[in-house]
Amino acid sequence: MTATESGGSVVRRILLGSQLRRLRESRGITREAAGYSIRASESKISRLELGRVSFKARDVEDLLTLYGVTDDQERAALLGLVREANLAGWWHSYGDVLPGWFQTYIGLEGAASLIRIYEVQFIHGLLQTEAYAHAVVARGMRGAPAAEIDRRVALRLERQKTLVSERAPQFHAVLDEAALRRPYGDRAVMREQLKHLIEMSERPNVTLQVMPFSFGGHAGESGAFTMLRFPESDLSDIVYLEQLTGALYLDKREEVSQYERAMERLRADSPGPEESRDLLRGLLQLG
Repeated sequence: MTATESGGSVVRRILLGSQLRRLRESRGITREAAGYSIRASESKISRLELGRVSFKARDVEDLLTLYGVTDDQERAALLGLVREANLAGWWHSYGDVLPGWFQTYIGLEGAASLIRIYEVQFIHGLLQTEAYAHAVVARGMRGAPAAEIDRRVALRLERQKTLVSERAPQFHAVLDEAALRRPYGDRAVMREQLKHLIEMSERPNVTLQVMPFSFGGHAGESGAFTMLRFPESDLSDIVYLEQLTGALYLDKREEVSQYERAMERLRADSPGPEESRDLLRGLLQLG
């Protein structure tokens, strides 16, 4: 099973949750009442509807009954999603080093058809070399056992298979020049990383642009963010914002639209892919 295929379980979970939410709201049923019907709390219903937890077939059957869904085909289709949503992804084998809040992201990343990112602190994880990734992880986990650092790096390298798989997504990246100049590892590590960026930028599914210092202030002033789009028409775009101890997943149309505008502005204001490669080559010569 490829990384892209295994990510589908997370997408199915979110799809199922959103459909249950729509059914509940269309019947005018509160989360509290829905929770009572499956012997759970209001917060449990909220987590189910957001696709943050696994589903039990019995709970979904009870909710469908509460929501007045009696058609056998409709019930069977939704219960089929329960089975698909509960399949474990490849990343679960890294559960010993993988924060729970990041597991959802890996599944979504692997299932996306379009990934758009803006990064300012360091090179995005999908574009990192092994040596650079090791330097980044080690810097962020000072004092951690070497084995744990190696496991986290291995996880990052496994994620990168998404970009070179048969069903690879389109990947549009805007890297702030600061991410290119901030050293992680020694000079040899940085040179290898710059060469890798040039090579990756030439892949047909990868568009890489650099926002140069010379431009001044720009639309990425709020910091790094990731936008994910999926082939399923029922699933809205998601904005992922990573924090020190957790992450935010935004899917409200008005919030996503603001990030959409910021990304389009960043792409319009940054040099194009070929000019950005020239900038990378220039930094490589300086190194």
